Amino acid sequence: MDLFDKMLSKYTIETTTDYTNATREVMQEIALAGLYRGGFFDVAAFYGGTCLRIFYGLERFSEDLDFSLLIPNRAFSLQPYFKAIETEFNALGIEIEIIEKNKSTHTSIESAFLKQTIPIYHINFDKNKNIKIKFEIDTNPPLGFETENKLLLQPFSYFVNTYSLPDLFAGKMHALLFRSWRNRVKGRDWFDFEWYIKNNVKLNLNHFSERAFQSKHLPNQTITKNEFVTLLKNKVNSTDIDLAKADVINFIKEKKSLDIWSTNYFLQIADLLKFI
Repeated sequence: MDLFDKMLSKYTIETTTDYTNATREVMQEIALAGLYRGGFFDVAAFYGGTCLRIFYGLERFSEDLDFSLLIPNRAFSLQPYFKAIETEFNALGIEIEIIEKNKSTHTSIESAFLKQTIPIYHINFDKNKNIKIKFEIDTNPPLGFETENKLLLQPFSYFVNTYSLPDLFAGKMHALLFRSWRNRVKGRDWFDFEWYIKNNVKLNLNHFSERAFQSKHLPNQTITKNEFVTLLKNKVNSTDIDLAKADVINFIKEKKSLDIWSTNYFLQIADLLKFI
């Protein structure tokens, strides 16, 4: 069994979808290993749903790799790290192609943290043309977050610089409250919110405020706990929870876990929110 198959073996694969998701997740970990070898985590940190899944066991599939620079640098490019990523895949006998995609102003508003300019990169997997992974890098991040080194053991032992859990939570709530999807509801945001509450994670309200001020959703960098909860409950009341379920259901295995979802359910969860 080669290393790629060994990494796949930790998954329960019963369907074609299971295989596709597992393969993409293994690819994500190999890409992270390449970025580590290239020194990427000296200047950037990993955040978002995939970070939560890999390091904290979030029980939903996540398609993208989201990163934030530690210090704003609008001229940043991932291209100097392409070789390290390619080398990691090539060592496993896998050919890949990395393509930079320029987002239009219209679509960039809908990206992870409502940024106008977030570089996007796609890795195409030569072994299976239908499997791709996407990178997004916030080159002008709001500050006020903390990071920590998290260990992965395959394809070799290495550390990934990640946002701390309270700051991951702050970023997720910024996306949940302000992400623009027109008539769509991103149920994955609500699934993650539920996960944070169930796992008793406290939200870094200061970092949330930095994000909301930068995205012009707050007039200043201050919001009280009561104001935040009111904002959240207003969002719950204005959200079609059935549409939220429909969005997330294909990304999770335990579909019955969504049966309890309702407006009242999320209003009660909002009351359990804790802050640092």
